[in-house]
Amino acid sequence: MPDQYRTVAHAGVHETEVNRSRFICALAPAATEREAQDFIAGIRKEHADATHNCFAYVIGADAAVQKASDDGEPGGTAGVPMLQMLLRRDMRYVVAVVTRYYGGVKLGAGGLIRAYGGAVGEALDVLGTITRRRFRLATVTVDHQRAGKVHNDLRSTGRDVRDVRYGEAVTMEIGLPDADVEAFRAWLADVTAGTAGFELGGEAYGDG
Repeated sequence: MPDQYRTVAHAGVHETEVNRSRFICALAPAATEREAQDFIAGIRKEHADATHNCFAYVIGADAAVQKASDDGEPGGTAGVPMLQMLLRRDMRYVVAVVTRYYGGVKLGAGGLIRAYGGAVGEALDVLGTITRRRFRLATVTVDHQRAGKVHNDLRSTGRDVRDVRYGEAVTMEIGLPDADVEAFRAWLADVTAGTAGFELGGEAYGDG
């Protein structure tokens, strides 16, 4: 698993014009290939009268799923440059659809590649991206007496507290960068006089 990847925080649209043709790039986060396909279908419906609705998406932190479509543009001039732009920017779990309304001026293969790739690049710049970093999930168990202080300390040091459950003891789910695990274990033992439980879980990605 890669240590981090980039994605878009939310869906958005950015429009550019090249030689009188309108290029409207819609971007959205997509957790699964199904989500990406549903988003593409929605844009195609919204812009059913457009000349082309080309798309590209990358799913998986390791970019395991990559798809692109030229939607009637000459082969390799639309979907592929869109996909290449997403990969060049380390984008994952993201879908891009570029809708083109033809303006009467032919752009040629090179012009199309620049226009479609550029539309995605500009949209990423304007809409903004976020970095998700790999974390180890961990469970901290403390008694009620110490729970408040531990929870406050975790938040004040910017730890990623994902869940807090109250039972006979207080259980907190946190996310830790791999490199911090041993230092955190020592800190926890120190602030709880060795009474806290600490259990490492699997891996996940979070904002960092």
